[in-house]
Amino acid sequence: MTIFIWTIQFIFAPVISPLCIGIIKKIKAKLQNRQGASIFQPYKDLWKLLHKDEIISHDASWIFRSAPFIIFAVTIVVGASIPIFTSFFKSTLTGDMLIIVYALAISTFFLALAGMDTGSAFGGFGSSREMTLSALAEGGLIFSLLTVALVSGTSNLFAISSSTMFGQGQHVLSVLLAFSGFLIVLLAETARFPYDNPDTHLELTMIHEAMILEYSGKRLALMEWASANKLFIFFALGANLFFPFGLAQNAYAGEIVMGITIFMAKIFIFCMVIAFIESSMAKFRFFRLPDLLLISFIFNIVALGLIY
Repeated sequence: MTIFIWTIQFIFAPVISPLCIGIIKKIKAKLQNRQGASIFQPYKDLWKLLHKDEIISHDASWIFRSAPFIIFAVTIVVGASIPIFTSFFKSTLTGDMLIIVYALAISTFFLALAGMDTGSAFGGFGSSREMTLSALAEGGLIFSLLTVALVSGTSNLFAISSSTMFGQGQHVLSVLLAFSGFLIVLLAETARFPYDNPDTHLELTMIHEAMILEYSGKRLALMEWASANKLFIFFALGANLFFPFGLAQNAYAGEIVMGITIFMAKIFIFCMVIAFIESSMAKFRFFRLPDLLLISFIFNIVALGLIY
């Protein structure tokens, strides 16, 4: 039974992540009085890209060619190493908070290298902007996770998700402040509004799209799929670390089904929040973004200060 649950855990992120993108786009369309595409359209787009031919620049090195596979593999490993619908796995090797943070940083590092590798002007400024935001967001991400780690007394994500921190009334404010900081970082790390516009190729607005502009075919599909996986990973971290309820505590079929159901409900709420944010505000100018990430850092510092 445990092997079966690990298998579900391993494939859950790549299978469900395109659905999150589809749901967000569908909700945005409804909020904007449009019909919108089906929530399963991202699956069709990935299938189409996986069957297209590729065009690779003669100036591209092994970094450009291998980066999509490295980035996609990292998101798969991270997706299998975080609590999704269970909390009874105690993976000490890959389930540690800092392991997850720096594994995601590795994927960002190769994404920026791939953007610069072909010498494209778009890729160069996209990589520059991405590394600027990542450097500023990393502190906020670590400190937001550090808050729940200190409250629960462990840095293992599965142990954090199985704790009852909301039963401890004195820590509720700290956790909510840390979640507010985490939400700001989530928008930055996943290239959503107000940091980036995921639906445009305009020079003044794109960051993530600029770095993958030279990709096509199967490698572009892996890049888009990895981006969806990363969004799903941040949704899962936000849902299960800051609101740790509804996760299966034992390897019983009933608890597993209930855990998956509650988790999908949490993910749907996150999709609604992202869609509402993207439908109600415009993208910020790039030089205003560090101020927003500074607010996230301040939230997390205050949250840490309130613990003791």
